[in-house]
Amino acid sequence: MTAEVVAVNEQIGQRVRQHRTARGWTLDELADRSGVSRRMVITIEHGEGNPSIATLLRISDALGVGLPVLVDVERPHALTVTAAGRAPVLWHGDHGGQALLVAGTAPPDVVELWDWTLQPGDANTSEAHSAGTRELLLVLEGAVDLRVGDRTERLTVGDSAAFAGDVAHGYATPADAAGPARFALTVFQPHVTGSR
Repeated sequence: MTAEVVAVNEQIGQRVRQHRTARGWTLDELADRSGVSRRMVITIEHGEGNPSIATLLRISDALGVGLPVLVDVERPHALTVTAAGRAPVLWHGDHGGQALLVAGTAPPDVVELWDWTLQPGDANTSEAHSAGTRELLLVLEGAVDLRVGDRTERLTVGDSAAFAGDVAHGYATPADAAGPARFALTVFQPHVTGSR
């Protein structure tokens, strides 16, 4: 892992521990509420490993803070700017793709803005997010196969989609694609409260 990945993982671990202890929860309580194993919670809190986006979402949902609070530097300003190259990379594809969380809001209604790049053959599958989650996707380069439930659509440059994020879904670039795909993704997750 690069120093940047280690630093992001350590920051996430510190925030998970901070929010867990602020609620007076044990490691077992967070594991039970999130559906993430106790061992994985410990690994994350120690800043080790490279947890998946799905795992981080389960933990942030259980804590009621939303993923941006675990990842982004908490700033109380009316304007937050993330300079190019400074957004945390939260997913790495098998063929070199990556997903960067470039902006986000705090609860109760969490909005995330992502910058995804998929190299030919890269794919990401996401389990269903919390009830009411919606996603918006805009293809900036290449072709993206968007799967929502049992339906798959091929989107190309300029195509956009609005879809339910509370069903299983995924994004892929065909293995025989001429080049990478890049897309902007917005995720809206209402009523994040940690009431599980």
